[in-house]
Amino acid sequence: MSRSIQFYNRHTGALETETIYGESYLRWTYENPFGRLALNVLVKRSLFNAWYGWRMDRPGSRGKVEPFIDQYEIDMGECRRSGDSFETFNDFFYRELTAEARPIARGDGIVSLPADGRHMAIPDLSRVESIYVKGQAFELETFLGSDELAGRFSGGSVVISRLCPVDYHRFHSPVSGTLVEQREIDGSLYSVSPIALCRKVGYLWENKRVLTTIQTEAYGLVAFVAIGATCVGRIHMTRGKGARVEQGEELGYFAFGGSCVATVFEKSRIALEPDLVENSSRETEVYAKMGDRLGTAVER
Repeated sequence: MSRSIQFYNRHTGALETETIYGESYLRWTYENPFGRLALNVLVKRSLFNAWYGWRMDRPGSRGKVEPFIDQYEIDMGECRRSGDSFETFNDFFYRELTAEARPIARGDGIVSLPADGRHMAIPDLSRVESIYVKGQAFELETFLGSDELAGRFSGGSVVISRLCPVDYHRFHSPVSGTLVEQREIDGSLYSVSPIALCRKVGYLWENKRVLTTIQTEAYGLVAFVAIGATCVGRIHMTRGKGARVEQGEELGYFAFGGSCVATVFEKSRIALEPDLVENSSRETEVYAKMGDRLGTAVER
C-alpha cells in the first residue's frame, strides 16, 4: 500500500496528511511501469498540457468551480469575488485574494514566503545530503541554467514552495528590490507533487521555468524561479525586468495545475525560520501561507 504524504502545518503546530488532488492518477503515472510509459510519451509533453489548459479556459469548465470549492473546502471569504462570478475554471484557479487575507510579515531584515504551499528548505546548498528522500542531490547549475549564477549562489540557501491545485496560485516577491534579469528556461512538464519528487527531484530542473533575479540591499542577489508542472504550461509573469518591486507585491501567477516556486539566497545572507530547517532535515514540508515568515537577513 502506498504511504500517505504528511506535512507540518505551521498554523496548527501539528503533522497533517495531505489530500492529494488526482492521487490515483498520479500514483499510476509515477509508480506503475505502464503509467511511466504514458508519462514519457504524452503527459510531460507541451501539447497535452496546452490541450488541458484550453479545456480549463472554456466556458464549460465553469461547472467545475462550485464542486471544487465544496470538496476542498476553499475559504471564499478570502477571495475578492464570489464563487458564482467566475467565467471559467482557470478564472477561479488564479483568483485574487483580499489584502487582509494574506498579511505580509514585515520588519528589519524579514523575508516573507512568496506563495501559499508546502515549503522545503535547504540551508546550505554545498552540503545537500537529501531532499524529499535520502540520496537525492540538488543540481544548482542545471536548475538556474547558468554556471555563473550557480557560482554566485554556491553554498547559499533555497526554499522550495510547492503549490497544490487547492492553493492560492499567485506568487509574490519575498523581498524588496529591482528585477535585474528575467528569462524562460524551456523544459518538460512533469508533476511536482511529492509522489513525483520523491522518485526524482530532478523534475524541478527538467521542467519549464522562469528565472527572475532580484537585486536587494539587505540580502544581495536573490533568485526567484517559477516552475511549471503537469497541466501548467503557462507561467504568467506580471512584473518584468527593470521593475522595482516591494516585498509582498505580486510577481505572477500559474494557470491550472499543481506548481512550484523556489527562492535562492547567496551564502550567509539568510537565517531560515527554525521550523523550516528542523522539518526539512526530516524531509517533511512545512505548510504556511504567502506573507508568513521565511527567514531573517544575516547581519554583515
